[in-house]
Amino acid sequence: MSESEIARSFFPVAKPGREPAETNGSHLSAPALLAVRMKDGEDAAFEEFYRQFSALVNGVVLARVPYSDAEDVVQEVFIAAFRSIASLRDPDRMAPWIATIARNRSVEYHRRKKPSEELKESIEGKRGHSNEALEALEAIRSLPDSYRESLTLRLVEGLTGPEIAELTGKTEASVRVNLHRGMKKLRAKLGLGSEAKK
Repeated sequence: MSESEIARSFFPVAKPGREPAETNGSHLSAPALLAVRMKDGEDAAFEEFYRQFSALVNGVVLARVPYSDAEDVVQEVFIAAFRSIASLRDPDRMAPWIATIARNRSVEYHRRKKPSEELKESIEGKRGHSNEALEALEAIRSLPDSYRESLTLRLVEGLTGPEIAELTGKTEASVRVNLHRGMKKLRAKLGLGSEAKK
């Protein structure tokens, strides 16, 4: 039995509401088929995976890592995902899986980074980018975790509430509440709106 046949037998059939894809007579959901293709080493599958999840990974990383280092951490996330695709148990939960890898890599970044290096790179990064945008990102990073990720995905990556909910595995109501409360706190931190006057 080939690796791809083993992989196909491992992944569950499509869940209700998902568009099944057909491969060699078996029905797989689109994410399951993508995972099988990635396990088979198909270049186009890796490109598709990157296209589908780059906004999510960028948002998760930017919520936790300085702008000047975010691109490197994003690359680390995708490399880790490609290397550990075999650990993906439920391909229909590919977005939460890669988001978890992004969160973990962001934590690792802070563990290995010395505070003086962070300050130096933060100052250097401000020379090439808008100070206001960097201030806003820094303000977002200072918010509680529950608001940080949703706000970054919304404001930086331009995703809608339902898209954020789908990618993070949260309910749409939870995302709406986090965006509303997070925006309120962000305005206060940046000195904008009625919250700044209190």
